[in-house]
Amino acid sequence: INLAAQAGVRYSIKDPSNYFENNVVGFFNILELSRVNKIKHLIFASTSSVYGDSNKFPLKEDQKTDEPLSFYAASKKTNEILAYSYSNIYKLPCTGLRFFTVYGPYGRPDMALYLFTKAIIESKKVNLFNKGNHVRDYTYIDDVVNSIEKIISKNPKDKIPFKIYNVASSRPKKLKEFLNNIERTIGKKAKIKYLNMQMGDVYKTHGSIKKLAKKIKYRPKTKLSEGIERFVEWYKKYHNIY
Repeated sequence: INLAAQAGVRYSIKDPSNYFENNVVGFFNILELSRVNKIKHLIFASTSSVYGDSNKFPLKEDQKTDEPLSFYAASKKTNEILAYSYSNIYKLPCTGLRFFTVYGPYGRPDMALYLFTKAIIESKKVNLFNKGNHVRDYTYIDDVVNSIEKIISKNPKDKIPFKIYNVASSRPKKLKEFLNNIERTIGKKAKIKYLNMQMGDVYKTHGSIKKLAKKIKYRPKTKLSEGIERFVEWYKKYHNIY
């Protein structure tokens, strides 16, 4: 199971070579070692970013994904293509999981949930891009982990043993609603700095989970408000805030 990568859209604008080295060359090494060691099933992380600025929702796995808006998205799409070729040539069973805005305890410190929580608690300004009007399909970490656990034993058996699945909640929310949830949980209003849409960002993500539901009976269990509560509780404990 390979979930390692140089992640994030924004940093890929500043340092694309880092993404090429880690996400493209690094993933090639994993494919090659999987082939040499006759790995029975390689599961790897892809991203909802591969869909680019689509306006056809919910996003389905068979939609075209050849217009990425960021180099990060391009590097992850490259992973999918490389894995497909290894499945075709070497019959290496590969499953790519397109994760949609994963959040929860121990989440990345460059993600909105961490940044917003930190800023509100420290009475600093929250940077709100596009006035918080863009929409994200927030997926709680436990739902993601459960889906990975179940997919392990579901090796692709086709002539080309390769599969792609969305892992999403399929309940998209506006970023400002996400922020309101954090404010409610902390019990404090955010100071907001309104900013324009960030380069490389897409306006909306909303993934179809029908394919994954059919494969592993996937059904996301965690509501956004519940997931945010768990994160804030973890954040306070982790940083000794009482």
